[in-house]
Amino acid sequence: MALIEAKHLAKIYRDEADETVALRNISLEIKEGEFVAIMGPSGSGKSTLLHLLGFLDNQTSGEYRFAGKTAADFTEEEIAHVRNSQMGFVFQAFNLLPRTTVRENVRLPLLYSRVPESHWRQKVEEAVALVGLTHRINYLSSQLSGGEKQRAAIARALVNSPAVVFADEPTGNLDSKSGGQIMDFLQQLHNKGHTIVLITHETYTAEYAERIIKLHDGSLQSDARSHQRRLGGNHFTK
Repeated sequence: MALIEAKHLAKIYRDEADETVALRNISLEIKEGEFVAIMGPSGSGKSTLLHLLGFLDNQTSGEYRFAGKTAADFTEEEIAHVRNSQMGFVFQAFNLLPRTTVRENVRLPLLYSRVPESHWRQKVEEAVALVGLTHRINYLSSQLSGGEKQRAAIARALVNSPAVVFADEPTGNLDSKSGGQIMDFLQQLHNKGHTIVLITHETYTAEYAERIIKLHDGSLQSDARSHQRRLGGNHFTK
């Protein structure tokens, strides 16, 4: 079943004097359980596409379906609920609150969810354990290394058991060792059945995916199976 369906998506930014075409005529499908990399150079439209797929922005034209429903079928309240409960987001800048603990950061999505408060502690601790940060759960995010911050961000993305995890340049602020650990972990999530959509400009990270979609100047350049040369590891076992 296609979890994500885009048909002829376009995004145009306009001001009084000019217009910029960020995406043009993008059509694609992503099935449940796939690991897909969307790659291209800076300005190719890959982050704009992620924003459309993640309901963070609206397309100028075309049709977008998530879990069988068009974006137009959702109310604003329903879109907020879908973003919080069915989508997890991991960003290059981590986006953790600096003066709060790992536990508090990971708990944030639950504050806006329909999960009973009595279940919050268990769900947070399970998500933190999954990324191997139980020993850091009461540390402030400012006390973590870069790799640990990204693992905490992944735990936060997973705490509501989303249908899809969107990872936007998740290794961009990390050294090569930490970046490799994060990519190994995303691959482990995929192996457990999670749908992963990775945004990257790096061939090395894209090769973790089973399918690579390439964008250029806002257009879909290619959509092909990956060689998947990265076999993953187990860096998070403590």
